[in-house]
Amino acid sequence: MQEVAWMQEGLFKADAAEATESEHGEAKGASRVVGIPNPEVPEKAVRRKFSAEYKLRILQLADRCSDPGSLGRLLRKEGLYSSNLTTWRRQRDLGMLKGLQPAKRGRKTIEWNPLQFELNTLRKENERLQKRLKRAELIIEVQKKVVKPSG
Repeated sequence: MQEVAWMQEGLFKADAAEATESEHGEAKGASRVVGIPNPEVPEKAVRRKFSAEYKLRILQLADRCSDPGSLGRLLRKEGLYSSNLTTWRRQRDLGMLKGLQPAKRGRKTIEWNPLQFELNTLRKENERLQKRLKRAELIIEVQKKVVKPSG
């Protein structure tokens, strides 16, 4: 019942806005946002990315937390999870300073080998020559059988 009242109230506000616009000389059919969020369309969440400097700073602050509850307070203040700290510590301990940088999402790019074209050409030539060799060996076998005296 409250949802219906909210929707009716929202429609009433939109109708009132159109009426005031038409009184001020604006087009009556012009649409205007009244400030009521559409409950059907959620806002797209933006993935957070943390720089290596930020991660190192948070790890230093977390390592200094010695009072009970101070680490939790830090995590709440920064909006982080304890799993973030665990992952960042593991990366730091492995010496992966570059690993602390946020990973690029999506398909990984394939690095082009400058010798790849030559390699492909040589492979095709190798296959062609192997076929010719098999054909030549087959012809030689047939010739051996024909020349060999029977009997």
